[in-house]
Amino acid sequence: MAERGPEAHSADRLRVVLDAGPAVHQSAGLARYTERLASTLWQKHSDRIDLTLFYNSHSGHRLPSSLESIPSRTVRLGQYSWRLGALACQLLRAPLLERRLPAGEVYHATEHLLPWLARPTVLTVHDLIFERFPQHHTYTNRAFLRVAMPLFVRRADAIIAVSQHTKRDLLDMYGTAPEKVCVVDEGIDEYFRPAAEKDIRRAQEQHSIRRPYLLMVGTLEPRKNHALAFRALARLKAEGWPHCLVIVGGSGWLFDSAQRQVETLQLTDDVIFAGRAPDADLPALYSGADCFLMPSLYEGFGFPVLEAMACGAPVVCSRASSLPDIAGDAARFIEPMDDEGMAETVRQVLSDPNIADNMRRSGARQAARFRWQRAALESVHVYSIAAGWKAQPPSRRA
Repeated sequence: MAERGPEAHSADRLRVVLDAGPAVHQSAGLARYTERLASTLWQKHSDRIDLTLFYNSHSGHRLPSSLESIPSRTVRLGQYSWRLGALACQLLRAPLLERRLPAGEVYHATEHLLPWLARPTVLTVHDLIFERFPQHHTYTNRAFLRVAMPLFVRRADAIIAVSQHTKRDLLDMYGTAPEKVCVVDEGIDEYFRPAAEKDIRRAQEQHSIRRPYLLMVGTLEPRKNHALAFRALARLKAEGWPHCLVIVGGSGWLFDSAQRQVETLQLTDDVIFAGRAPDADLPALYSGADCFLMPSLYEGFGFPVLEAMACGAPVVCSRASSLPDIAGDAARFIEPMDDEGMAETVRQVLSDPNIADNMRRSGARQAARFRWQRAALESVHVYSIAAGWKAQPPSRRA
């Protein structure tokens, strides 16, 4: 456990234990949410909360360097022992894991895993895709979440939904009381901004990318709807457009059929699977793209849409789940099953510089609305609600 300074604990501050597990064991959106929220809480709000991190160290992985200075405590259980233990706590209504956690007045579960505890709890709900699109989850994960999530949602003292769409799903599917759910938009980092041409060229060479290109960023899994993008690309190539499609993201699950479609559509030379890219490379990759695509069937939030906008890439995304809320009027929208419509929309962006320039300007304004400092401030307010502390809601301009 990391050491606290002599001034660390104060009766005027709320002691919060935050599950940092996603930042340790996962990648993509869950990891980024947990790491950036914890880091911002520690750097900007230590006058209001006394933060301790907690995670299951079953994999041997460690906290990212940005979180190493925050007090932390670990438990070492197998991955399934920890997950099933959290569910067993809820089923038995017994705080079986309480003694393994650091002391605190509020526990924040940053992913969909909440043990029964003898203290107030906050649960972040990112999405309910396993309910909306069960075929896009593995059987084991789907079975666990369908039993566990209704319990976690019911037993949490307060819920953070990462988008208005996720809140609507909670209300519609679980009958959750509206006053229990606080929407806290996630943020994007300030290093997402248009990159210099030399940095774009360096990233292009490092990842073996040719220009011009279209770009997708995200884990390779069915809900990202890569298959639609492949079919739209095939239409564009048939018209003579020179663009390739660059896919940045790590392997997920159930992606084989979409990947086979690349060969079926004879796009082997025009679809570049670049794998996961370091965060430091992403601004240049976004900046170099003539258009960013996100035809997802479902997104709890949708970080890449805002990151692309902040870096000056015009965005074409699906009119599905949270994406219209996140993208506002700065994106062009397509139906998530219409490859002809997607090809036409991308064609308009590529062929008309005025459209692309207007999208870049409106995208920059839209992305500027989402910052981690505000997300952290609003999360502190949720902690106060859960703990029964009197607190004024933060200004939405914070």
